[in-house]
Amino acid sequence: MYLGVGQEHIAATLSELLYGWMVFPQHRSHSYNLSFGISAKSMVKELLGRKDGCDRGMGGSSSMSSKKHKIYGHSGLLGDQIPIATGAAHASNNKTLCVTGDASVEECYALSSFGYAATKQVPILYVCEDNDLSILTPKNVRRSWHVVDVAHSFGLDSYDIEDDIVSIYKTVKKITLPGLININTCRHLWHAGSGCDGPPKYNRFEQIKEEFSNQIDINVVENEAKKEMSELWQRLPKQ
Repeated sequence: MYLGVGQEHIAATLSELLYGWMVFPQHRSHSYNLSFGISAKSMVKELLGRKDGCDRGMGGSSSMSSKKHKIYGHSGLLGDQIPIATGAAHASNNKTLCVTGDASVEECYALSSFGYAATKQVPILYVCEDNDLSILTPKNVRRSWHVVDVAHSFGLDSYDIEDDIVSIYKTVKKITLPGLININTCRHLWHAGSGCDGPPKYNRFEQIKEEFSNQIDINVVENEAKKEMSELWQRLPKQ
């Protein structure tokens, strides 16, 4: 299981502006699947390995896809969604979102994809969810360069931002394709599974709830979501 707890708001914000684009998520794709149209019911069935899941139980946590929603799952090879998304965007000329992490952009085929996209003016937006870790190894141990500088040198419109929803929204609104946004973020749980190495540096979800508490009743929204998921589990027939 590859969970994105603490980072869900990134996908939700992007979907407000990019819904209907082709989407190539990385292995940590649950929030993108939900935000771009795959139903929670279909995802739960897929996680349980059921034949009526969105990928007939064969995609699992990291490789969910949906042709209907133009979501193309990840194969599991680190960063391979980057050249695949670049080629798909170039061939189809459809606007494309490619999601990656700070380790995946270090692969040679990722860097060459950035150069190709700039040269051919491919209609693609690369979004790097940068939590400064490749499993447990920080960036300063792995490399001496910044992906925004490299992408800019290739000719991509590139930005380095924090993961607050306003910054994400404004940056996506102004970016020119092909482009890259490096979003500095904080994931709460392990690289894989639901364990935790310690308390997160910050909790953006709690900050967002506090920010909007005077506009909507957060408790009502959360209770409705919990009720929906509870009912979903109860309705699932035994396999």
